[in-house]
Amino acid sequence: MNRSTEQTEISVVVPVYNEEENLSILIPRLVKVLNPLGFSYEVIFVDDGSSDGSRRILREMASQYPSLRIIGLKKNRGLSTAMIAGMREARGGTIVTLDSDLQNDPEDIPMLLSYLDRYDMATGWRQKRDDPWLKRISSKIANA
Repeated sequence: MNRSTEQTEISVVVPVYNEEENLSILIPRLVKVLNPLGFSYEVIFVDDGSSDGSRRILREMASQYPSLRIIGLKKNRGLSTAMIAGMREARGGTIVTLDSDLQNDPEDIPMLLSYLDRYDMATGWRQKRDDPWLKRISSKIANA
């Protein structure tokens, strides 16, 4: 990304499903990381039909953080559908995706964006997972 010629708008797409405990932690962390970058940005939270208080918390947080946008799906359609819905609404030339369960570290975003000076795409992966053992096993089987 070439900051010297024009300011790039970044869209961060975050699918959400029953993450009420994490949102009040994630949102301030995201804003703290994105504000100093010097880019205009939006954070699009796609509530994938949550049955907990996720959507209420998102609305409350959106009143505090004007860069937040909320897309609400009526029922749970799955991660891929939520991600696509967020990407369709994204206004930025650069799209960053992030899970809402705090498994991805928002502090990695600046490093990933720095690769866009040389490459068209940058991706990261978790090296340490903080998942229950059953989820780790099913993930290993699915990725085998």
